Amino acid sequence: MITQLEPNQIFVFGSNTQGRHGKGTALIARQKFGAVYGLSQGHQGYTYAIVTKDLTSQNKYPLHWIKEGIIKFLRDANETPAFTYLVTKIGCGLGGYTANEIANLFIGLDIPSNVLLPKEFWEVIESKTNPSYTYCGVRYRDWE
Repeated sequence: MITQLEPNQIFVFGSNTQGRHGKGTALIARQKFGAVYGLSQGHQGYTYAIVTKDLTSQNKYPLHWIKEGIIKFLRDANETPAFTYLVTKIGCGLGGYTANEIANLFIGLDIPSNVLLPKEFWEVIESKTNPSYTYCGVRYRDWE
């Protein structure tokens, strides 16, 4: 669990469409790192929110909409290379998706070197993009 950040680090978490930040990593983002109640996406304090859950629907938030949020996030991260973005397992807790489902959304996208994905995401990405893949521990963060 992330309990503190270095000055140049940004905590990336899954949010809901209302920006309530009341449970899971969203609550941590609000209580510790400056996420703003009522804002559902983008930079907030030392956080970055990607919508992964819709509180108004009984259905899961569509994967293609999550992918749109990921694309915007990666573009923003690319434009701010002085920051390191620590991505949590967005959408995998209260969002109801598996790490495999969310990791697949990153395949084929340009992931800047200042974006650190969960180990579980990198394992899926590498196994599908490099058939002879052997996990070597590069460009991931090892927490949670």
